[in-house]
Amino acid sequence: MELPQNVICCQNANEALAQEIKIYQSTVFVLTDENTRQHCLPQLPCLENAVVIEIKSGEQHKNIATMQNIWTQMALSGGDRKSLFINLGGGVIGDMGGLAASLFKRGIDFINVPTTLLSQVDASCGGKLAVDFNNLKNEIGLFRNPNKVIVSTQFLKTLPENQLVSGMAEMIKHALILVPEHFNEIKEFNPQKPDWQLLSNLVETSIKIKNYFTEKDPTEKNIRKMLNFGHTIGHAIESYSFDTPNPLLHGEAVAAGMICELFLSNKYLNFPALKMLDITGYINTLFKPFQFKPTIYENLYNLMTHDKKNSGGNINFSLLRDLGDFEINCVCDKQEVFQALSFYNQINN
Repeated sequence: MELPQNVICCQNANEALAQEIKIYQSTVFVLTDENTRQHCLPQLPCLENAVVIEIKSGEQHKNIATMQNIWTQMALSGGDRKSLFINLGGGVIGDMGGLAASLFKRGIDFINVPTTLLSQVDASCGGKLAVDFNNLKNEIGLFRNPNKVIVSTQFLKTLPENQLVSGMAEMIKHALILVPEHFNEIKEFNPQKPDWQLLSNLVETSIKIKNYFTEKDPTEKNIRKMLNFGHTIGHAIESYSFDTPNPLLHGEAVAAGMICELFLSNKYLNFPALKMLDITGYINTLFKPFQFKPTIYENLYNLMTHDKKNSGGNINFSLLRDLGDFEINCVCDKQEVFQALSFYNQINN
């Protein structure tokens, strides 16, 4: 497995970014939120002359209204087809900034500088760009790869522990679907006492695993769907949580989704029960349970019906026969989905 050609893993992000932006003679924009402007932008002095566009952090702002604000600021600041757009932030920044750049003037160059663990291992490759619409995740978007992605764990040192843990959900997923030995390596990382060199190695391996799928299936027609393991139920839980006092981070929702979909894997494909319990036990050491009652199962199921992998009126799941052995387009009925949600509740009570 190899890194994507446009991904640069490095220790010094400023040096790598300076090399990339020196060829641009027009306006350079950098998209930040209030957090990355404070903690990450000062680490990139090469952007001192860039036009900074700041948006509010959080999935709840990943919408068309925010996109309109970005485009307005680009137009007022003299953006043209030779401008460069730099996304400095997590997955929300990368999704919205990439989409904004792809549509402005019918498309300008953009570079991603992911600053969260989740965005480094998940959004760093694959070219998915989208915003949420009508309370549905990533409903409006397209596929387009950034010109470059600069990945450095220097930014992860600014993160609170829950953001580090959130990113670990995607790393766990990558390990389970393709490289089981990577799961044991992930277990060695302690987010309470981070070993940054170990984490750097884990990030690079995780990016390579994702690239394996996206390179073979760029537009998610076949095996790339396996990258959605844990996401069919996870996205529904995440969307539902937005209307609660404690909305979940993406990785927290995916962790819950993986537990549910491991149950479905056991029921549908005979995934080994002991492995299921071992993995769910480990996940529960990292993530606090999200409490929900059976009265919302119907709501969650309705959210799942909008998943983009669905076809013919069926909810399609990506499940595991064993570690590294997967099957896409698995159809599970409503009763089985409800059983999976009940399993999650039972092991967290």
